[in-house]
Amino acid sequence: MIDYPALRVLFAVVQTGSFEKAAAALNVSPSAISQRIKQLEERVGTALVIRGTPCIATEQGDWLCRHMENVGILESELLEHLPSLSERGKPQQRVTLQVATNADSLGTWFLEAAAQFAKTSDYLLNVSVDDQDYTADWLQRGRVIAAVTSMEQPISGCRRYSLGAMRYHATASPDFIRRYFPNGVTPEALAVAPSLIFSQKDRLQIDWLQRVFGVHSNVPTHWLPSTQGFVEASLLEMGWGMNPVHLIQDHVQAGRLVELVPDTPLDVTLYWQISRLAADRLALLTQTVIDVAKRSLIPS
Repeated sequence: MIDYPALRVLFAVVQTGSFEKAAAALNVSPSAISQRIKQLEERVGTALVIRGTPCIATEQGDWLCRHMENVGILESELLEHLPSLSERGKPQQRVTLQVATNADSLGTWFLEAAAQFAKTSDYLLNVSVDDQDYTADWLQRGRVIAAVTSMEQPISGCRRYSLGAMRYHATASPDFIRRYFPNGVTPEALAVAPSLIFSQKDRLQIDWLQRVFGVHSNVPTHWLPSTQGFVEASLLEMGWGMNPVHLIQDHVQAGRLVELVPDTPLDVTLYWQISRLAADRLALLTQTVIDVAKRSLIPS
């Protein structure tokens, strides 16, 4: 038999990030939380929590937490139809859904979808951010229940929906272009001009260079993990970067930003993948994400 009280303790520790906060949420002592986690780990035969600040789940712990997430979804649905099953005087615990998206989607269209869903649902959302090429890993490892991803192939155990394409333009300020590209934008000039890159996982600049110039080369790099920061850094002449069209179209029209090479957008097709176990019960979330994406993204 599955020890659901112990799994609720594990879920509380991972969700709150500490044994003390989990103890306060469950109205027990921190030592009781620690003992319950230790017993569960001994029974499972592996570590489930990496102790730290914050505490995070191991891969096996993530799978148990996602199971409890699905149990919470089922319980919420059941109590809607049978409210008499609720404990009197005790508020119903709200379920937090773990989802992942890329930073550019979060900074442009995904937040609208999340807000619309939150206004019409009792669920809470915990949104994690990673590169669109890697959010699928979060699903595969059981860390999230759904994700915005660039992976076209359906992930095992998930349903996949096409969202559209995020369009990027290689842009910089006019002064930056005059300084670094006085004789035009060439591979040789790009080897000197500073670029902006989100993280080591970011391949947009490399893909654009390959598509436009047929070269695969390293360029001078400023690391800047911020979608809005990319735009501001471009305006402040810090470097050139691949910016989402949603955030730069006004700047381009006003002449504050200029495409390095006109009419050379880079489109990244995005998909919504969601666990089959939860897909039907979270149909509203999926439909909201699809509707907002269709209004915001380029048809793929």
